[in-house]
Amino acid sequence: MIRSLTLALLLAASAPVLAGAQEPAPAPQEAPAPAAAPAQGDQGGLVVDVEGGISAPMPIAVPTMPTQAVVQTPAGSTDALGRQLSEIIANDLRNSGLFTPLPAAQLRSPTVPEVTAPTYDYWSTTGAQSLVQGFIRANGDGNLTVGCYLYDVAARTELTRQGFVVPPADWRRAAHKCADTIYARLTGEGPYFDSRVVYVSETGPKAKRIKRLAIMDQDGANHRFLTNGQSIVLTPRFAPNQQSIVYMSYVGKIPSIYVYDIGSGRQRLVVQNVATTFAPRFSPDGRYILFSMAQGGNTDIYRVSAQGGSPQRLTNSPGIDTGGSYSPDGSRIVFESDRSGGQQLYVMNADGSNQQRISFGGGRYATPVWSPRGDLIAFTKLAGNFRVGIMSPSGGGEKLLTDSWSDEGPSWSPNGRVVTFMRSGRGAGGAAQLWSVDLTGVNERRIPTPLGGSDPAWGPLRP
Repeated sequence: MIRSLTLALLLAASAPVLAGAQEPAPAPQEAPAPAAAPAQGDQGGLVVDVEGGISAPMPIAVPTMPTQAVVQTPAGSTDALGRQLSEIIANDLRNSGLFTPLPAAQLRSPTVPEVTAPTYDYWSTTGAQSLVQGFIRANGDGNLTVGCYLYDVAARTELTRQGFVVPPADWRRAAHKCADTIYARLTGEGPYFDSRVVYVSETGPKAKRIKRLAIMDQDGANHRFLTNGQSIVLTPRFAPNQQSIVYMSYVGKIPSIYVYDIGSGRQRLVVQNVATTFAPRFSPDGRYILFSMAQGGNTDIYRVSAQGGSPQRLTNSPGIDTGGSYSPDGSRIVFESDRSGGQQLYVMNADGSNQQRISFGGGRYATPVWSPRGDLIAFTKLAGNFRVGIMSPSGGGEKLLTDSWSDEGPSWSPNGRVVTFMRSGRGAGGAAQLWSVDLTGVNERRIPTPLGGSDPAWGPLRP
């Protein structure tokens, strides 16, 4: 867990402030802006148009973070870490599609005193509208302190500041948290950079793929495999507390649902003595697992306690009902069904009542997932090619975000502004890759993975 600090005058912190910073502290949260700075949303402050996508990204300067003293740490020297922190912050902001970080090589590196007193005369000549400065310091207890400041270059004012105390192993998280602070202050949107993605790593030809569970940071860093590939795995999903993952596996050649504990590496079977269970997902409170089960020639949606037990049947119609996803408050479920003759999207109450169809466009609809903000549902549309789209929970405002040969399986970022999905190549050897796109449909980018990738699931913000 990262400890968060309000940066009053952290560079010259007094002994009492440092002592407090070294005590256990709550999870990171945005620090209140100083009284002289414009409040978030003020007309006098910088604001980024989140609907404009990459059409008019904001020029932003993110120079190297200085250090008071070069100290060797388990993560590297503090001067090298200062350069890497700035690079990660710049990459996060660039990948959002809303910012254009100026080339680092063209920027002068600030001194430690300049971090809290920017040389506005210089920065105004660079073309940057906003400026991110910070510092890194090695603490006596082995932890690192990272400071993060945001300035409006034209107005010559500080917009926000935040500090983080992290163990050396979590230094990248401090960079993501800083980028989240900047993004939230300038866009008015929630943060999403300090998060992880679980997915299925793929290798080999399509007819004989090896599929393993893998987990990584949202930018592809800190990648690791969770399973060895001896059994095919599909559709992994995080638990709300991020301590476990629910997924489908072909252990014993029977599709069954398992829960994988990330800390211990142990897994357990969720539902005993059934033929086929698949498409699992946790409820928002983590108490239940929603899934589909095929019995007697019919497939319906069920829920079961996350600890196991007897499943409760929620749908009971001829055909295939699957792909359930809860609304953020847990009161409703969106799912796909072919009860009308082709795959369409339906919404029902969490107890299975009041089932209503919401998709009526041409083609078929699949893999629906509710936005964490509750305002949209992402889906896969099958109409010639496979495309990722969004619509309101009532079915209105349908919009397709991608237009490739085969895009499917969307999953939302924690702030509900970006969707990750799988893109498959043509032919028997066509690789599966992870991509993301924002709600404008303009900012599309590939997410780096060591091998092929499918079935991505974006987790919540990390504590």
